[in-house]
Amino acid sequence: MKNNLESLEQKRRSLYEQLEKMGDFRRGTISVNYRRCGKKNCICAREGHPGHGPQYLWSTTKSLKLGPELQKFIEETSNYRKFLGLCDEIVQVNEKICDVRPVSEIDDKNQLEELKKKLQNLFKKKYKKKLTI
Repeated sequence: MKNNLESLEQKRRSLYEQLEKMGDFRRGTISVNYRRCGKKNCICAREGHPGHGPQYLWSTTKSLKLGPELQKFIEETSNYRKFLGLCDEIVQVNEKICDVRPVSEIDDKNQLEELKKKLQNLFKKKYKKKLTI
């Protein structure tokens, strides 16, 4: 059991190290869009023409320029997805650590009663509004 706990703690440290090395990131995705302008004589009105574009849009509807700006946003949104994955892994590993780590024992009955009262008071204060409604 101790071996398992140590390996889980090592895994968590490794995930934190990966998190430290992550570059800049932002939420969102990049999409490529083609639009028709609506003018009857425009080339985009012809059958089979995809429309004006490509136009690169960040999910917050910011139009991005093809080139370094688009590349920057692609990297940042990709890093955000990696960040979310790492966060999920960290939570999973921490939950396993919590499951494996033993509960501390309190032998002194007075200490145990004090802890119980303290915890009861904590929840009374926290849920007082819910209980009085």
